[in-house]
Amino acid sequence: MKKKIAIAISGGIDSLMSAYLLKEKGHEVFGIHFITGYESLPDASSITSQISSEKSISEISGHAIRKISKIARQLDINIEVLDCSKEFKAKVIDYFSQTYLAGKTPNPCLVCNPSIKFGTVLGFARKMGASSLATGHYAGNIIDNTGMYHLIKGIDTEKDQSYFLAFLSQEQLSRAIFPLSELTKKEVLKLAEKKGLNPLTNKESQDICFVKDRSYIEFLKRETGFKSKPGVIVNRNGEIIGGHKGIHYFTIGQRRGINCPAAEPYYILGIDAEKNTVVAGSKEELLTSECHVININWVAEKYLSPVKVHTRIRYRSKEVSSTLFPEADNTATIRFDTPQSAVTPGQGAVFYLENEILGGGFIDNA
Repeated sequence: MKKKIAIAISGGIDSLMSAYLLKEKGHEVFGIHFITGYESLPDASSITSQISSEKSISEISGHAIRKISKIARQLDINIEVLDCSKEFKAKVIDYFSQTYLAGKTPNPCLVCNPSIKFGTVLGFARKMGASSLATGHYAGNIIDNTGMYHLIKGIDTEKDQSYFLAFLSQEQLSRAIFPLSELTKKEVLKLAEKKGLNPLTNKESQDICFVKDRSYIEFLKRETGFKSKPGVIVNRNGEIIGGHKGIHYFTIGQRRGINCPAAEPYYILGIDAEKNTVVAGSKEELLTSECHVININWVAEKYLSPVKVHTRIRYRSKEVSSTLFPEADNTATIRFDTPQSAVTPGQGAVFYLENEILGGGFIDNA
């Protein structure tokens, strides 16, 4: 059945080809290019550091319209530009800075997808008459005979992005379409070349799109206005071995920037926001056999008893064999079959059963 479908258009090859494939199937397709307020501008300072005025948003919108029109002409579709700057600041940027201030390491994509793309943007798409919102994610979305939706990996194991979608609800999945689920990146590139389609950029999307060419430290300084609070670095025994300029300078497993002379390199083992203390130790001390996970989103079935799973503790790592022990209030303990290194509070732990995501939560401690 032919549908009216909105496609989130970034200007990259993946969303471009997703829109093309939907149109080829005969669907009525229109694009939505959403702005966050942190986009690059071709003149003046290259990056908007904060959402400071309506004028800056207007400039970003105007630039986006001129830029995205090149995609609209290629696809022969209308593309709406949606200002999501206020929502993005409140739901993504504030989360990002507050997580660092709490001594944890955030993953903004895990928050952006359910709150912005499949929140604000999907809501706008529905108001425009679309039944669904499509994106260029390499992931799959299937429905079973009971009407339950299941989030699965994309066929391209190297590019699979199902991890970033682990916090979508059943309602959001019921409106989500992923046209690239059965394609590899190489196939997408080859098809685009064959059809003469040209993206606005050939760069791969970044994990933290709003930081861009700056360090996240520089971003935090400009965005939140918080001042670095100096403290001490201690070893596992609580002995002071050095000092630091602020806990947000560190993440678990970090080696650089510790500046504590020793016979063997130090690695960051823990961060105590309450005490404003950073704990450092040996590489071997980074290993842990389990972690506690909070705020779990169960994609389909909610598990109440232990289950063998494969857990991914960050996007750029492989899933590892483990056992999930569900607890009250959507929390759980994950016990790894083999101890894992640098399990980082704040990062997402996503649970897989074969190629399906059961759910995901945020690592609270290890």
